[in-house]
Amino acid sequence: MSASCLNISNSELRRLLAPAVVLPVLLCALLLAGCSALISSVTVDMTAGLSQAILNNNDLATVETGAPAYLLMVDSLLYRDPESEPLLREAASIYTAYTDVFVKDVTRAQKLTDKALGYALKAVCVGRAQACALKRKDFQEFEKIVSELKLKDVPSLYALGSAWAAWIQVRRQDWNAVADIARVETIMQRVVVLDELYQDGAAHLYLGVLSSFIPPALGGKPETGRRHFERALEISHSKNLMVKVMYARHYARLMFDRDLHDRLLNEVLEADPDVPGYVLANTLAQKQALELLKSAEDYF
Repeated sequence: MSASCLNISNSELRRLLAPAVVLPVLLCALLLAGCSALISSVTVDMTAGLSQAILNNNDLATVETGAPAYLLMVDSLLYRDPESEPLLREAASIYTAYTDVFVKDVTRAQKLTDKALGYALKAVCVGRAQACALKRKDFQEFEKIVSELKLKDVPSLYALGSAWAAWIQVRRQDWNAVADIARVETIMQRVVVLDELYQDGAAHLYLGVLSSFIPPALGGKPETGRRHFERALEISHSKNLMVKVMYARHYARLMFDRDLHDRLLNEVLEADPDVPGYVLANTLAQKQALELLKSAEDYF
């Protein structure tokens, strides 16, 4: 660009480009970039800390009342830093968990899972151009893209799989949505291949539920599901009581195995729920275990 374009003289341009002027400007730019990265890091740490506080709270009513304010806070943080992959991933996870546990109204649940899935898709897209618009890819291309993702991609890939599963769950009357189960299964299978220990084997829990979604006569794979449930219990050392609840609800009931059903649920009720990282989930698991046991006589 010429000096005339800037409407300044050549001598003035030389003065502006002198090291004494340019170096401080560059340093300021670098400092600003550093501050931005620091703020982003602090934001992500704060969000992760709040998530842990929620996960370790044993009062479901308190979490239900306070969580909407947290969701709005996460939205505001993303407004300022819309390309932060960790923040997008955290937002997807907390929206998914909140909807799954507390939201019963179908219309509202659909709105919230839309947002969760949108955040999760964007998280996977950040830094991975091939994974953008993943939801619109045909299944063959989708499988190819997912198969090329690496170990470093596991956190965002897992967040996507769990958000997508919740999205399907609240649209289970829509066969077009239910058809996406194959995509969630592909995602979680890739997570297992890359790092089956991630989140204490939670991908196995999802695969257990997906495999037990329908009876064997209709193409379900309950015995595959059973293996995934058992592996999730093994990896987590049974810290996550929700695994046993899902095992009872989706496999034992599907197979009309009353002995297994009651054993798993009684083990949940007898366990100590105060396990770091699982307090909220375990409190909910014990509540659901009691409800399932009470309804067992009508079911079996």
